Amino acid sequence: MRRTGRAWVLLAGVVGLVASACSDGGPSDIERAAAALAVPATTTVAPSTVAPTTAAPKPSTTTSVVTTIAGVATPTTALAGLRTGARGPDVAALEQRLDALHYDVGAVDDVYDQNTAYGVMAFQKVNGIARTGRATDDVLASLATATVPPPLVPTGGADRVEVDIPRQVLFLYKGGALQKILTISSGSNQRFCSEGYCRQAVTPGGSFAIYRQGRGWEYGPLGGLYNPAYFNGGIAIHGATSVPATPASHGCIRIPMAAAEWFPGQVHIGMAVHVVGVPGQPPTPGAGVAAAPASTTTVPAPTTTVPDLLGGLLKPLVP
Repeated sequence: MRRTGRAWVLLAGVVGLVASACSDGGPSDIERAAAALAVPATTTVAPSTVAPTTAAPKPSTTTSVVTTIAGVATPTTALAGLRTGARGPDVAALEQRLDALHYDVGAVDDVYDQNTAYGVMAFQKVNGIARTGRATDDVLASLATATVPPPLVPTGGADRVEVDIPRQVLFLYKGGALQKILTISSGSNQRFCSEGYCRQAVTPGGSFAIYRQGRGWEYGPLGGLYNPAYFNGGIAIHGATSVPATPASHGCIRIPMAAAEWFPGQVHIGMAVHVVGVPGQPPTPGAGVAAAPASTTTVPAPTTTVPDLLGGLLKPLVP
């Protein structure tokens, strides 16, 4: 068994730790809903109406707006459950509002696509709303008064990534300023077996640093990772075709495929990654690390070395 373990470690080093702790799955709940709920491109989802008992003036079709932040106009009237497939000015206003709060919605246009749904889900996660990816009345009411969420590790470096495990979101900071908020899916905490070894699908908490970036798809025994940024042994932030609302990976941080296209260009080798909220771990890892200017960002030393992590991944769990 030890000889096999050493062989695995050697192999992992040769292939660059590809997919040693992660895998990609099938379509997510949102993606299934998108297929089921999609409407023709020329159709606009509209509120249901109830015929009045007496004649009444025809309501105006023009949505009144109010300026909230950064000159972004948002509806003052409730939008009736905007969902994947919807189009029009209401969708544009929704995306503009989310984008102003740094939630990633992809292209800011008038189309409610998969990326819009992921942005809505990230907002729902941050604000404790049901994770549906659909802009229902409660989402819109919360958006009307929402503010930019505060940092989790304010002293963790000017350029950093914060991963909130309980809320399942990722915060990207550049130069001390919040740039983007992404929905994620981390380790499922379920026991799984691969290549003769069994272990727990966990995403360890702590402060780490990106040490390798892959390009395109990388494959291993557990599946594929798109544009991975490795920060803790075989654990990476990577694009996946399935990013469900709850933890579902083998330990990696899954992000939407569209975000995985631009994310590698916003991070760099040595950039700090703080994984926060893991049960049994300090609530704010790296909190004692002094912040530094963007050009001289000090990155905390990884709390877990590559050999130790691989050893834990490749050895059977103790019963």
